[in-house]
Amino acid sequence: MKHSAKIFWKKQKQEIFKDGKYSRVHTWFFDGGIELVASSSPEIVSIPMSDASAVDPEEAFLASVSSCHMLFFLSIAAHQDYSIESYTDTVIGTTGQNEKGKMAIRQIILNPKVVFSNLETPSLDQIEKMHYAAHSRCYIANSIQSKISIHPIIK
Repeated sequence: MKHSAKIFWKKQKQEIFKDGKYSRVHTWFFDGGIELVASSSPEIVSIPMSDASAVDPEEAFLASVSSCHMLFFLSIAAHQDYSIESYTDTVIGTTGQNEKGKMAIRQIILNPKVVFSNLETPSLDQIEKMHYAAHSRCYIANSIQSKISIHPIIK
């Protein structure tokens, strides 16, 4: 199975590329026609060369990890006959130097809040096992070196 995306950036006519003061705003194209405006993070490259309203690679990386985990969690819950009303995650990533001295997203913390229907709610132990299974099946989590922690929010 292969996956693809197209990334497009073009220098603006008034920009002088060699001085490093060019826009980092670009577009991501996905199959099915979705387009996203993307940019470097303003924390890494200052505004106006970055666009704070655009998706940055770090945010997209975190969203990909969270989304993959959620999709497997939902599948596991459905397979175990649980009904879920909503799933929300505020994922947090922390950058730092890795073992090779390179900057990397070192830690990812998932904070999933799952609302089960009132019919049947699994125990805390069952929820943790479902998250563990989702994490172990998530091929994005299996592809990266970042430490991933899961802190379920139970209400």
